[in-house]
Amino acid sequence: MGSVLKMIGCEILYREMCLCASRSKNVIDLEFMPKGLHDMGEEKMSALLQEKIDAADPERFDAVLLCYGLCNYGTKGLHASIPLVLPRAHDCITLLMGSKEKYSEYFFGNPGTMFMSSGWLERNADQQGREGSIPAKLGMRIDYEKYDDDDAEYLRSILGSWLKNYSKYAFIDNGTGAADTYEERVKRIAGDRGWKYEKVAGDTGLIQRLMDGDWDSADFQYVPADYRVTVTYGDDIVSCEPVPHGD
Repeated sequence: MGSVLKMIGCEILYREMCLCASRSKNVIDLEFMPKGLHDMGEEKMSALLQEKIDAADPERFDAVLLCYGLCNYGTKGLHASIPLVLPRAHDCITLLMGSKEKYSEYFFGNPGTMFMSSGWLERNADQQGREGSIPAKLGMRIDYEKYDDDDAEYLRSILGSWLKNYSKYAFIDNGTGAADTYEERVKRIAGDRGWKYEKVAGDTGLIQRLMDGDWDSADFQYVPADYRVTVTYGDDIVSCEPVPHGD
């Protein structure tokens, strides 16, 4: 039997994580966190993840794995009493595409692109209004019926203004779920908005190597016990340092 590893990741990657866990030589205990934690801000996201890390039994697990990128600095400062390993990634798109290099090349070659995947489509239902959703917890749910027509339209325009920065949808296909159906849905949304559309081949290799313990330093940050994640602001994205005494 291989190592026993605790994997904590975003539910957006549910299918990819389950697929890779089924193939891994190691025993993987999966735990999924709700989509959109990065919207809560660095402090709240980090606190929630740290709580899950602290709950991992050091007598049972050989290491804790994070299926997260830097994610709006939500993984900054995380630490464990056993080794902690996370990919060198800014966000989940790197995990879906398989490498930070592939993501970077596509990102800079295709400005204004919004990415979608099977996980985004499956976990995106009623995210603004659902009780317990991140927007709801942040007080971002809007009952437009409470406002007159002019005020309601103004609120819609403000909340939707971020869409003006985008002009293209890219569907990342990792062969999970009803990929053909999902692709058609994204095509339809792109058409309705007058956006371009492209299917991009995904790659679960980075997630697989994370679970398999193939932690080369080019793609993963190994954080020893009682060290914490730090940000480098360079190509390596993250590093680590000893947890200061008293933290």
